[in-house]
Amino acid sequence: MRISQRGQITIPKRLRDRFGMNHNVEVEIVPTETGLLIRKRSATEHPVDSVYGVLDRSGDTDRHIKRIRGR
Repeated sequence: MRISQRGQITIPKRLRDRFGMNHNVEVEIVPTETGLLIRKRSATEHPVDSVYGVLDRSGDTDRHIKRIRGR
């Protein structure tokens, strides 16, 4: 593979098919220690990210569960 003058690359069809990278799929390029990682951008938020930071610093999950259940 080569990078074009405009900075474009072509992902081979067999790899696009294998990883579900069809027309108009958004991807992100992530720098790693060994190079660049190209991956599909997820449209949904990871479930852990949606609740991260919900508990106070004490980490008392029982108290939190009681509070959200109205007890």
